[in-house]
Amino acid sequence: MSTSKELFTAKTATGIEGLDDILCGGLSRGHLFLLEGEPGTGKTTVALQFLQAGASVGERSLYITLSETEHELRQGAKSHGWDLDEHINIFELTPPENLLNAEHQQSLLYSSDLELGEATRQLFEAVERVKPTRVVIDSLSEIRLLAQSSLRYRRQILAIKHYVVRYNATVLLLDDLTTESLDKTVHSVAHGVIRLEALTPDYGAERRRVRVVKYRGQKYRGGFHDFTIMGDGVHVFPRLVAAEHRGDYKRQTLTSGIREMDALLGGGIQTGSSTLILGPAGTGKSLISMIFAAAAVLRGEKAALFIFDEELGLLFERMKNLGIDLEALQQTGNLLIEQVDAAELSPGEFSHRVRRCVDERAIKTVVIDSINGYQSAMPEENALILHMHELLLYLNRRGAATFMTVAQHGLVGDMQAPVDITYLADTVILLRYFEALGKVRRAISIIKKRTGSHESTIREYRIGDQGLTIGEPLEAFQGVLRGVPTYLGADSPLLKEEGL
Repeated sequence: MSTSKELFTAKTATGIEGLDDILCGGLSRGHLFLLEGEPGTGKTTVALQFLQAGASVGERSLYITLSETEHELRQGAKSHGWDLDEHINIFELTPPENLLNAEHQQSLLYSSDLELGEATRQLFEAVERVKPTRVVIDSLSEIRLLAQSSLRYRRQILAIKHYVVRYNATVLLLDDLTTESLDKTVHSVAHGVIRLEALTPDYGAERRRVRVVKYRGQKYRGGFHDFTIMGDGVHVFPRLVAAEHRGDYKRQTLTSGIREMDALLGGGIQTGSSTLILGPAGTGKSLISMIFAAAAVLRGEKAALFIFDEELGLLFERMKNLGIDLEALQQTGNLLIEQVDAAELSPGEFSHRVRRCVDERAIKTVVIDSINGYQSAMPEENALILHMHELLLYLNRRGAATFMTVAQHGLVGDMQAPVDITYLADTVILLRYFEALGKVRRAISIIKKRTGSHESTIREYRIGDQGLTIGEPLEAFQGVLRGVPTYLGADSPLLKEEGL
C-alpha cells in the first residue's frame, strides 16, 4: 500500500528518454502540466508518447480532443508506427447538435455559456467513465474561446484540475498559443510548464528545442535542449553538462607511428586531452587526424570519425592513395565513421551522438573534421564555443583523445580562423604554406601543449604516395610562418635537397 507521501513524490515517465532526463525522472504523479508551443512543434506527438508509455505498463489513459478528430489522431499515431491499444481511450469532444442548429439557440443566454457548460459536462463524464491515470486535453485554445473572459477561463481550468486529479491522474494540457499569447492563466495553475519551439534557419531543416519553464518543488535541467521528430517519435537531446560526468582513467601517451611527428609532440598526445589542427585548405589537416585514428586502431583501440565536410567515398579513396585504408580499418569493428550533415543536424544531437559512441562503445580516440562544418550547425559563434567547451571537457573526463581540424581563411601571410578555439584545445598543431626556391612547401609546428613539453622548431613536411613524411627542423630560415622565409645559412636542409 503506497503512502500519500509516496504518491506525491512518484514520477510518471513521459516515454521520451531525453525529456525524462530533463525532468529528472518525469512528471509528478497526480498533477496538472501544461505543454505549450505553436502549431507544428510536436505537442500531439509528445502527448501520444506520454499515453503510450502509460499503456505499456497497463495504465488507463484518456485523450480528450477538442481540435482534432479521432481519425486524425489515429492516423498521426500510425505514421509513427503506433497502434493505439485498448488502454488508450480517445474522446472526441464536440458541441451538441442542438447548439449547432440555429432554430434551437437560446436568445436570452449566450451560446458560449451553454457550450462551455456542456463541454465541461462531457469532459467530466468521460473521466468518470474511464477513470484514467493519464489524461491529455487538446487543446486549451478551444476552451479559452468558449470561456470568452480570463476569469471564466481560469475558473474552468481550476475546475478541470480539481476534478481530474481526484483520480490521482497526471494531466497534460496542450496549448497551441493561437489565441492570446500573453495570457499566463494556466502557467499559475499548472504544476509544471514545458515549452516547445521550432526555429527556421536561413537554410536547412527547422531546429526544434524544448525548455522547462516551471516545475513546482522539483529539480529539473534548465535551459534549452534540442529535439527532433523522427519516424519513431520525439527524441530529446539533453544539453551536455560536463561537470556531471567524471571518470577515472590512466593517462597514457598515444603515438602517431611517425617518428618525427612524435618528436615534435614531445613523445605523442596524452589521453584525456584535445588537439586542434589548424591551417589553410589543402595542408593535410584531415590526414594528420586520420593518422592518429589509424594508429589507435592498429594498437587494438577504438576510434570514431565524425566527418562534416567530405563525402565518405571520396575520403576513403583519397586516404587509401595516401596509405591509410579506412574501409579495412572500419571492417575490424574498431573504427566508427559517421557522415554528419550540418544542415540537418542540431548541435545537441551531435553532442548526443559523440557521447553515445564514447559511452556505449568505449571509444578513446575521437576525430571531428571539421569545426568549420560544425559551426554551420550553430546559430552564432558564442554558442559554438560553449558547446565545444562542454563537449571537449566531457571527452577529456572520459579519457578520450580528441582531434579537431579548423580551416583558416587564406593561403599564406596573415590568416584568420572562422572561430578561435585555440584556448580550449590542450595541443595546437599549426600547418603553413611557404615559398622557397620557386616551390610551394608545407611547414608544421607545435605552438601549444598543456600536457607536457614539445619541440619549438618548425619542420617541413610532404604529402605523397607514402603518406606524410616530416623532415628535419628548418633552422636556417627565418619567416617560414609568414609564408616567405629568409635564408640565413648555407647548411639549410632545403638547399641540400635541391643540390645547391
